[in-house]
Amino acid sequence: MDVLPATKLKLRFFEAQDELLLVDYLNDPQVIHYLSSRIPNPYTAEDAKWWITTGSRNGLIRAITVDGELAGCIGAEPGQHEYQYSGEVGYWLAEKFWGKGYATNALCLLIKELQQATPLVRLQASVFEGNQGSAKVLEKCGFTQQGYFPKAVYKNQRFYHEVVYGRTIS
Repeated sequence: MDVLPATKLKLRFFEAQDELLLVDYLNDPQVIHYLSSRIPNPYTAEDAKWWITTGSRNGLIRAITVDGELAGCIGAEPGQHEYQYSGEVGYWLAEKFWGKGYATNALCLLIKELQQATPLVRLQASVFEGNQGSAKVLEKCGFTQQGYFPKAVYKNQRFYHEVVYGRTIS
């Protein structure tokens, strides 16, 4: 997968200036539909401040920007103990950035950074069944389906099947 020109899409640390857009994006029902319930709902300015200063420092987490504008988030959280060489990948984009290849390109950039800056050997990601966009992003970046868990996720009074994707990076 070719990465978009560097001027178009970049990964960077979250900054204080991201607070308003984080609140806006993470209160959009379309954006949070398939995201973990760990993300508060409603999402407040205090939640965004915590994320920028503390939460986004756990693992290798980056803001996705397109032409300098915050577009979303991507990251990998390393496992612990015997899973220390595996990482869990997650990402989201604001709705106006969907369907343009940005998530795929961001994941390719993240994988390159993980290969250069971490000892991780394997990555995996969980997808709620029905989230075809996210599944396609993973497949385009070399992930394969490695597990299927019926009714493993319960969110918003509904069960979802979990599909687990994985790949090695070294």
